Amino acid sequence: QVQLVESGGGSVQSGGSLRLSCVISGYTASRYCMGWFRQAPGKEREEVANVDRYGDTRYASSVKGRFTISRDNAKNTLYLQMNNLKPEDTAMYYCAGDLYIVCGVSVTDFSYRGQGTQVTVSS
Repeated sequence: QVQLVESGGGSVQSGGSLRLSCVISGYTASRYCMGWFRQAPGKEREEVANVDRYGDTRYASSVKGRFTISRDNAKNTLYLQMNNLKPEDTAMYYCAGDLYIVCGVSVTDFSYRGQGTQVTVSS
């Protein structure tokens, strides 16, 4: 049974940092594209970052240079390091994975996702 469990969200002031974690069980995540997306109240889901099986990463323009996606293959865990956070980063953050869809398709369409972790950035 596939399960993705996020943690690490919280409330920070503008300019602060958080590191999100996503522990994956049920399959070897390093063999597939994995990513993070977010959704703010009243807004559509937005892909934040993804990493493919080769370790190549891609970022939304809104977070490039501030966020870093990474994996610990031994722990089957996905991370999102978020620096210089801004109020517009406030959202529920989800990790996502899929066994059949490659990076290039938005991770918002992936089959597996966690329950989300809330990130709130105050000005």
